[in-house]
Amino acid sequence: MGIQRIESVTYSIDDLDECVRFYDDFGLFLVERTDEHAVFETLTGQTLQLETRPGPLLPPPVEQGPTLREVVWGVDTEEELARLVAAAGRDRPVRAGADGVHHTVDETGFGVGLTLARPKAAPVTPRPVNAPDNVRRWNTALEAITRVRPLRMCHVALNIAKEGREEAVAFYTGRLGFRPTDVVEPMGVFMQAPGDDDQHTMLLCHRPDRAGVNHIAYEVPGFDDVIEGGNHMIEKGWREARRLGRHTIGSNVFRFLHAPSGGRVEYAADMDRVDDSYETRVHATTPPHHIWALRTNRDNEAS
Repeated sequence: MGIQRIESVTYSIDDLDECVRFYDDFGLFLVERTDEHAVFETLTGQTLQLETRPGPLLPPPVEQGPTLREVVWGVDTEEELARLVAAAGRDRPVRAGADGVHHTVDETGFGVGLTLARPKAAPVTPRPVNAPDNVRRWNTALEAITRVRPLRMCHVALNIAKEGREEAVAFYTGRLGFRPTDVVEPMGVFMQAPGDDDQHTMLLCHRPDRAGVNHIAYEVPGFDDVIEGGNHMIEKGWREARRLGRHTIGSNVFRFLHAPSGGRVEYAADMDRVDDSYETRVHATTPPHHIWALRTNRDNEAS
């Protein structure tokens, strides 16, 4: 089948202590730390790597300051991995690392890695929801989640330049097997990996007309996790980047935070799932960013 999921991401950073504190507060698991780098893990075994001294297999950064340097994609079989490595390397070098990751770059300059997927099982038990004639919770009061733990990295969004955007998309669709699910002509292309059923696994966004990391989304079990996770981060002193809402494309509930590693991170829940019968939608104008977003007229009132 091919690419199943994001397997790992690597950032180059300046302040390791601050970044470690951020991702610990965010709910990832710290599995390794030295004076120069740290590694976090999701419940499903994906890794986030923070590097103050990036290694030689990473390409130069596409923007100044802390930023995303590489996305490693997990592939289902050795045969598919070999095929994708050959396809990616038709006109550029691909270097094999000691960890089994094959490293190259995309058209924009972001690092692209390919390796075997190694998913861990993470049983999900969403909170039962009550409604008339559809009662799922009897004689049990809800309690605070207290500590949100992201299940997985579900999608990555990268900013790219407008010039050459067709070639940038074609690298992923023509060589790596992604398929466009929604093409927003003034803004960018949402794409799904072959082994994923999320409405999108990746977004290449040319709206800002510059390269850089936009965000990485982390799926959590439900609506409450998105809210409580964001509240926890604000209580810890981190800055919200976008209020609670529900996206138009993908339909997922979201909450964004600025990350000291560069770009933003998103708590996400309840994204659309689509199969091969879903036809690519082409939008001549940009749809509204969200179906709804939290509004209030009490910002200046006492609580």
